[in-house]
Amino acid sequence: MALIHVAIGSNIEPQRRMVQAAEGLKQWHAGARFSPCYQNAAFGFTGADFINAVVELDSSESVEQVLAQLRAIEQRCGRGRDDPKWAPRAMDLDLLLYGDCIEKTPECRIPRPDLLRRRYMLQPLADLAPGLRHPVTGRRIDEHLAELGADAPPLTAIGLDLNRV
Repeated sequence: MALIHVAIGSNIEPQRRMVQAAEGLKQWHAGARFSPCYQNAAFGFTGADFINAVVELDSSESVEQVLAQLRAIEQRCGRGRDDPKWAPRAMDLDLLLYGDCIEKTPECRIPRPDLLRRRYMLQPLADLAPGLRHPVTGRRIDEHLAELGADAPPLTAIGLDLNRV
């Protein structure tokens, strides 16, 4: 079994899509546990604000199987595989960590390379698992969050609780 962490984000009807994704993730893994949800400005392009969170789940599935499930949930939430990279998103499910796995392939990089630079991923991960150690740095997630620069775009906690979906 591997402890898996996945970032969840949307800026197209985000509350509805976040609930839809949470339902799909819970159908796939009944024990899924969600961080608080945060609102933040779009990153890399001009657009509506995003809502972001992180989900934690245990899985014995391979990385490829996990990615296939995440893509299927994204699709059910309205994401097209041809959607441009820096554009509004109906749903974005990004595999951040897969246990202690370190993998670099054309399809997937684990841990996610920008995890330690993006508050909208790191804060919700720290909410769920502050003492979790990053498989490359060996340092705790809460330590990485504390070192994130003040210039990182701010997050606003919102009252959407995906654990109650």
